[in-house]
Amino acid sequence: MTMMPPPITVQAVEQFAVFEKKRSKFVPLTLILVLHLGAFYAIQSGLLSRVVTAAMPAIMTVSIIAPPAPPKPPTPSVPKTVELSAPMPRAVIPPLPLIAVAPTEPTITPPQPTRAEAAPQVATSAPTAPSTPAPSPPAPATPRTVSSVEYIKAPQLVYPNMSRRLGESGTVVLRILINEKGLPEQILVHKSTGYSNLDEAGRQAAMRALFKPMIENGKPVPVYVLVPLTFQLS
Repeated sequence: MTMMPPPITVQAVEQFAVFEKKRSKFVPLTLILVLHLGAFYAIQSGLLSRVVTAAMPAIMTVSIIAPPAPPKPPTPSVPKTVELSAPMPRAVIPPLPLIAVAPTEPTITPPQPTRAEAAPQVATSAPTAPSTPAPSPPAPATPRTVSSVEYIKAPQLVYPNMSRRLGESGTVVLRILINEKGLPEQILVHKSTGYSNLDEAGRQAAMRALFKPMIENGKPVPVYVLVPLTFQLS
């Protein structure tokens, strides 16, 4: 036997409608209350701040650093040009030893008596022999050569540039005539160096020299002297 559901009455329908109407009002209120409670709890526990912090994008500080400048290529070293100066010549002038020269007395030969003067007179009437002419004065003697003299101003040698470049050196011996004033009156090359430039440079240096006059019998006399001058590259 099948049981039939009880019939729905109008009163039950009205009650259900009232319940649904109240329910529709209480559900939003309940949801709002739950949301407020959850927000209050989040504020109290700091969860909201952590959520906000986690939701916010992190601020990053970016510094732009310029790339370092490329290194400069090394400058090639240029070798220096050094001009080599030629060595300065060193002129060697040997000192002349002093030699005492004893004064010499001039020798005068008296004239010999002629045969007519030596023979005795035999007769007074004999004619007298003609007188011989007086002897002429002796010719001036040639200046003699001495071994050394004293310098007042020694020769200053100037090395010729051409001879220095060619490496020429040597000793020239000059025969110098020194007058009564100590000046070189005549200069001859007694012994050459083998190089005309050096010989001429030695002559020029000797012409600028000054010597002490040679004194004989209290008077200055001209003399010859041999002077060696050496050109040497140091």
